[in-house]
Amino acid sequence: MGWRLLILFACGVTSVYAQGYPNRPVRLVVPLAPGGAGDIVARTVAAKLSEMWGQQIVIDNRGGANTIIGTEIVAKAKPDGYTWLLGVQGSLAINPAFYAGLPYDAINDFDPVTQLTNYGYVLVVPPSLPVKSVRELIVLGKSRPGQLTYGISGTGGSNHLGGELFRLMTGVKMIPVPYKGSAPALTALLSGEVTVMFDTLITSIPQLKAGRLRALGVTLSRRSSSLPDVPTIAESGVPGYRFEAWQSIVLPAGTGKDIINKIQADTVRVLALPDVRRKLIDEGANELVGSSPEQLASLIRSDIEKYRKLIRD
Repeated sequence: MGWRLLILFACGVTSVYAQGYPNRPVRLVVPLAPGGAGDIVARTVAAKLSEMWGQQIVIDNRGGANTIIGTEIVAKAKPDGYTWLLGVQGSLAINPAFYAGLPYDAINDFDPVTQLTNYGYVLVVPPSLPVKSVRELIVLGKSRPGQLTYGISGTGGSNHLGGELFRLMTGVKMIPVPYKGSAPALTALLSGEVTVMFDTLITSIPQLKAGRLRALGVTLSRRSSSLPDVPTIAESGVPGYRFEAWQSIVLPAGTGKDIINKIQADTVRVLALPDVRRKLIDEGANELVGSSPEQLASLIRSDIEKYRKLIRD
């Protein structure tokens, strides 16, 4: 009887612990520079959860090494529910397909919680570049092989692979220039350091509205409701082109299921709030998801395989 009582006691402790969770501030590590799409999504969701729980969720930006620095921090953190990772496609799907000897295991070192968003990129150029469409960019690029440069958030990052897929499908030779995040890369584009960028809709839309950038095409399978007048790249002379990305919440492996379920359920509630949906979709998120942990785990595994093929190609 003793061991049965011990199991019941342990279950009871876990349940009580989850009911009182969180009872102190939570740290949400964002493995990206401040100001980018991931940072915006993380801060929006964290602010609402903080209001709901009466506990602060502190954003800790740890950009660098193509999201590896921040991701490793969470992989090695105590699995007590008080350290979270904004798990992005780059850290959890592209890096495992791109790098050998990562300091973390995307499958075994994390417990998935929920997918937050699905979003696309927009191919943008400064108004000074003499092109107004994807077709014109292709013509210009082929007439100046190797002279077009595009800003990326890091080698092997999402917008890098979006650019490489474009290069493979068009034959345009563009040179990637890595920065420490999408926000610094966008700054470089605005200042003229680079000539092209595949940027997230969330961060490009304010620049497009201000006239500081020109949109040539979106990477989604259909036009974005945020930029209805901008064609998809597929309908602009590159049939079959599609590139989408996502953001999620994951925790260190070994976190209690009750805590995971509470975070997942409350995050789904936040994503359903009208003001959150309006803010993130107006700023460029293609879809707010709110998946189950199992669905997120399946997405991570399938995307690792998808990017292994793209990287080989």
